[in-house]
Amino acid sequence: MTEVTEAEVREMARQLVADVPPDQVDQFEFRGAQFDRGLALVQFPEGLGGLGLSSRRLQTVVDGELRAAGVTYHDLNINPIGIGMGAPVVLTYASDEQKQRLLRPMYTGEEVWCQMFSEPGAGSDVAGLSSRAVRDGDEWIVNGQKVWTTLAHVSRWGMLVARTDPDQPKHKGLTYFLLDMESEGVEVRPLHQITGEAEFNEIFLTDVRIPHDRVFGEVGNGWAAAVTTLMNERVALGGGVPKKGSGPIGDLVNLWGETRDSLDPVTRTVMRDRVTDLWSQAEALRLTNWRARETSKSGNPGPEGSVTKMMSAEMNQRIYETCMDLLGADGMVYEAGYERKRPTGLRGPGIHPRYAFLRSRANTIEGGTSEVMRNILGERILGLPGDVRVDKEIAWADVPRN
Repeated sequence: MTEVTEAEVREMARQLVADVPPDQVDQFEFRGAQFDRGLALVQFPEGLGGLGLSSRRLQTVVDGELRAAGVTYHDLNINPIGIGMGAPVVLTYASDEQKQRLLRPMYTGEEVWCQMFSEPGAGSDVAGLSSRAVRDGDEWIVNGQKVWTTLAHVSRWGMLVARTDPDQPKHKGLTYFLLDMESEGVEVRPLHQITGEAEFNEIFLTDVRIPHDRVFGEVGNGWAAAVTTLMNERVALGGGVPKKGSGPIGDLVNLWGETRDSLDPVTRTVMRDRVTDLWSQAEALRLTNWRARETSKSGNPGPEGSVTKMMSAEMNQRIYETCMDLLGADGMVYEAGYERKRPTGLRGPGIHPRYAFLRSRANTIEGGTSEVMRNILGERILGLPGDVRVDKEIAWADVPRN
């Protein structure tokens, strides 16, 4: 399908709901039908969840129709790492057979994905990672440790970057692997957060064997695939187009309606101005994301996604800080009692502002810190001089480290 109109896409979405009533089937059946009809990621090729369109613009039409029909499934709740970051990497680097095998269960949520980049000794410098992969015939043997791996405990597949040539500069000696998380030698341990949940994990890899045909891209050129993942991650975290007044700003407005009459006149006036200002900022950001999606082309995004990722993260924190101010002393009481548990996925809509306040502290860290985002924007968008890099063009093995 080379040409399709907005009206045709709208009708396709309505026909999907009519043929596969979302209130009569489960998540897997409905989203599987959506994938098969090309309405999962319209910019993807036909047969791989899309309609082969040159732009992602009409995906907003599909999403709007499904919301209007009461469909509650959201990509970032179903499989955030897989759909938001893994799908573009599979489309770019995987074989045709792998695309057919991986994309559909990824989209339905039958196979959850995780991203295995960060390491204890590398900090924000992904290219400085030290996990090693050594070739052994048609397999690679991997040893190392990864950390802050979201949903690894429920994942089937992991996007893994490991060092295959320590004698090359740090960006040039990396290789990108698709890891079966059920492989022998993969140990996942929980990392409990201030919310009481263990959504993040640390992973220990001990003599894990990965078939050579699960290398994405070329051996030693894993940085390119890693950048593809990271750019899509920032778009996924910051580039959503929610319904007007929904999401975090909706939580704030609802809480304002519940608490305003209990505030003294001066406090009510001050908080009213804060809520109004944040609503205006949130709507401007929502429209910016909408415009970016409307004009976006198929393929992988560039560094521009860092804008909305950074702004969305910081906006969420300001919104839920205001929620805590509205709650006053009640904001200090966390009703869950810090129950330590392993979630089955990321929490969706309807979470309490107390939880959201605690969870939002991670927003400016996960997917690249706000400091890293500002460096990317300054260097790659504005053309400002880069940070001093003393390890550039030096073999990774020769760079001093603790």
